[in-house]
Amino acid sequence: MGALPGRWVPVATTAAGAGVSKTRSASQAGTVTPRKLPPEVRRRRFLQSAGDHALLITVAAIFTLPIVFVILTALMTDGQALTPKIWPHPFVWSNFPHVFSQIPLFRYTWNTLQYAVLSTVGTVVSCIPVAYALSRMRWRGRQVAFIVVLATIMLPFQVTVVPLYIIFVRLHWIDTLKPLIIPAFFGDAFSIFLLRQFFLTIPEELSDAARVDGANEFQIMLRVIVPLAKPAIAAVALFNFLYAWNDFFAPLLYVGGNDKLWTLAIGLSEFRALHHVQWNLTMAASLLFMLPVIVLFFLAQRVFIEGVTLTGVKG
Repeated sequence: MGALPGRWVPVATTAAGAGVSKTRSASQAGTVTPRKLPPEVRRRRFLQSAGDHALLITVAAIFTLPIVFVILTALMTDGQALTPKIWPHPFVWSNFPHVFSQIPLFRYTWNTLQYAVLSTVGTVVSCIPVAYALSRMRWRGRQVAFIVVLATIMLPFQVTVVPLYIIFVRLHWIDTLKPLIIPAFFGDAFSIFLLRQFFLTIPEELSDAARVDGANEFQIMLRVIVPLAKPAIAAVALFNFLYAWNDFFAPLLYVGGNDKLWTLAIGLSEFRALHHVQWNLTMAASLLFMLPVIVLFFLAQRVFIEGVTLTGVKG
């Protein structure tokens, strides 16, 4: 029929337009009030949250109390250690310089750093290509090779220690750090397994796109897989660093006869044997032994958070 002459507007249209405008203005202004939860639901949620926090605080206290005990004992006098007194009085800060005067702690730390850092680098460098080949490349016998790698995890170190020791004796590597560092460049079964499982979560389309652009397998591993797998690589590096830092058996076996190459684990054991009744000095030495690892853990926290939230495709 066309528009009606004049300025007359139908009432229905005006009412509908007014309703739409009111609805839009109300939604734009955000005046929709949320529905209040019933008191029973709010009470139940509050009690559940309080119970969860209480449980977490209790577990955290259980893990924190030994560290607090070590710190407080390290600051006590010899007469206060292992007594009912909990708080040191006075605080004996001279226990830490006394530890440095009793043992060559800097030399032990340097030897431990060489062992931990170089073995960690060797493990990461050698395990990444193997994990990539077992996860991203198609070749005959891949599953059999993976099963063989997994089977080596079941063999404890004590099973192979005798033939390894004989080999290192014939190579004249005993009383050196070579038996602790060089075998790490031949891979670690657990690290290979961990990296392989993470590589499998990365979408195959990324590798296919790189192949279309002309990249070979080595370039795909370095430019596509490794940048996306940084959290897993950091976790493997941290695990191996902590293992080497705390290792006592292998350094005692291979470098125990050369006190100039002793690690912190051997030095702490010898210090404990010399000062077995001076628990304040023993705790001070233990705290100095743990301090680098604690600092490393706090520095690597962000990497572990990325490992939880990271996915194969970003954006």
